[in-house]
Amino acid sequence: METSFAITGKGYVIVAADTTAARSIVKMKVDEDKIKTLSPHLLMAYSGEPGDTVQFAEFVERNIRLYQIRNLYPLRPSAAASWIRRSLAQSLRSRKPYSVNLLLGGYDTATHDPHLYWVDYLGTMTEVPFGAHGYGAYFALSLLDSTIGEGLATLRRCIEEVSKRLVVSPGKYKVKIEL
Repeated sequence: METSFAITGKGYVIVAADTTAARSIVKMKVDEDKIKTLSPHLLMAYSGEPGDTVQFAEFVERNIRLYQIRNLYPLRPSAAASWIRRSLAQSLRSRKPYSVNLLLGGYDTATHDPHLYWVDYLGTMTEVPFGAHGYGAYFALSLLDSTIGEGLATLRRCIEEVSKRLVVSPGKYKVKIEL
């Protein structure tokens, strides 16, 4: 029952994810942070199988940090998205693929543009102005499509819509903004 949303605007990316960790009908935790800060201008919201998500998110976080240490500059959002997509595609062809869906948002300091990438567990990646994953995506995508450009107000409407319509709606969300 995981839900994550992301929106781009003029000079910013807003990423939100629910904070519930559940398995089947059992809610195990209500304060799980499902958004990783990969670098000063790069955020990643993740959802999927509980063990896979945490392991893959930490793998990505540490490898992007290693790149920054080795090269003395952080990866740009497009390069990070390509590397993450390739890592998911390679794991798909292994014996233990990661079952992880991602929203990668970042601000490119070279071009001064925000970028948002939608990545699924099959290694499919595309750059989008807004995105959503999970059961909440069924309700939120139409709202995001019709009201793009309003930022936090649009995100608030998406969260309200999901909590009103989804039978087992998440209680809390964590929102992070990348400028």
